[in-house]
Amino acid sequence: MGGMPVSNTYRKLSFWHDTVPGSLEPGEPLRGDLDADVAIAGAGFTGMWTAYYLSRADPTLKIVICERDIAGFGASGRNGGWCSALFPASLGKLERMAGADAAIAMYRAMQATVDEVGRVAAAEGIDCHWAKGGTVMLARSPLQLERAREEVEEARAYGFGQEDLRLLSPAEASTMVAATSVQGGTYTPHCAAIHPSRLVRGLADVMRQQAGVSIFERTEVREIHPGRIVTRLGTARARYVIRATEGYTPAMAGFKRAVAPVYSLMIATEPLPDAIWDEIGLTGRPTFGDLRHLIIYGQRTADGRFAFGGRGAPYHLGSSVRPSFDRVPAVFAELRRTLAELFPVLGDVRVTHSWGGPIGIARDWCASVGLDPETGIGWAGGYVGDGLSTTNLAGRTLADLITGADSELIRLPWVGHRSPEWEPEPLRWLGLNAGLKVMDLADRSEARTGRPSRVAGFMDRLTGG
Repeated sequence: MGGMPVSNTYRKLSFWHDTVPGSLEPGEPLRGDLDADVAIAGAGFTGMWTAYYLSRADPTLKIVICERDIAGFGASGRNGGWCSALFPASLGKLERMAGADAAIAMYRAMQATVDEVGRVAAAEGIDCHWAKGGTVMLARSPLQLERAREEVEEARAYGFGQEDLRLLSPAEASTMVAATSVQGGTYTPHCAAIHPSRLVRGLADVMRQQAGVSIFERTEVREIHPGRIVTRLGTARARYVIRATEGYTPAMAGFKRAVAPVYSLMIATEPLPDAIWDEIGLTGRPTFGDLRHLIIYGQRTADGRFAFGGRGAPYHLGSSVRPSFDRVPAVFAELRRTLAELFPVLGDVRVTHSWGGPIGIARDWCASVGLDPETGIGWAGGYVGDGLSTTNLAGRTLADLITGADSELIRLPWVGHRSPEWEPEPLRWLGLNAGLKVMDLADRSEARTGRPSRVAGFMDRLTGG
């Protein structure tokens, strides 16, 4: 690294890493073999939350976490900062999987999880810039407004009321987020804007203070087997082994097709003056997006910046994950153009940070968590970019499964769900990149014609509806 301190290299990973307090120097690596009660591969949110709740449930447990880089290196430290009740599988899809009551229970559990994250952050003194302002999803065309109405109607059909999701008039939506061409939208209170790296690094600090928890950084997990995880520096033997590697899972032996790492990219502006925020809105720091097909997402940070991201970066053949994939100039330019189109007042504002990283997508676009009682191997992942809060629910669920606690969490429909493997290459590459193109084409077609795109149904077929 040419003499540059390692911590400076990690600062460049994202705006969130650049502005997190404290050192980013890696902790001690694993030095040889050891024995534990629980061994966790991955020190992102899934691994941290699992260790957190296990250590509270049974302080006598010896818990080991092995991490390839530093705690919060991956999506946990680079995401959009939405602690939301979003779950990648729709209510209808969950109903087909497990019934209507189970689908409702899953969504109610996600809503409660948002508050649980806030509770823990406050209890542990982790200043993650928590602001529970909800989420505004703008409708900026008649077709998007129709999608907003359909979403609200579906929520009502499952018993979710105005307090969970409501339709916004053009005036209401514009008051919250003064973007161009606003025709309405939806609002849910079940989301908080946060600084994700502050949260995950704060959890790591809390875990380091626990006598029974060890975090070994710069310790790459290469294999997972019943009773052990194998790293390049030694083997951690344990009754329970947890895979918490999300978008980096395909790098491990035997998991090449378990999830597909797809990149999401972001930019952050310089701090904006109050006069500009008075024009834009986002008072109370609600998160926001709109109802186009190709996802965008944004938030007003605690220090007055605009953090804005979206999908559109290509999937790389063979589920490859490399640092160079984090930065795609064409996608950053499109994000910058989209931001200025939404908010013309930002046309000349300087972008200070640009970054990206892989998210994990299961073949059926459904997150899952589980524990095989015979092998002792547990897992959680496939969050499709909605993992900031879902990881907390996963950690609590894994803790209950490991300790044998009889809770409502272990009966949720995602528990024990097994997503099918992705197709072999090049079919995987063709399908995922075709999906990105289709969503972009659908948005362009709808903007041009004002009619629903006929190709948009491709994604329903790819994801299983």
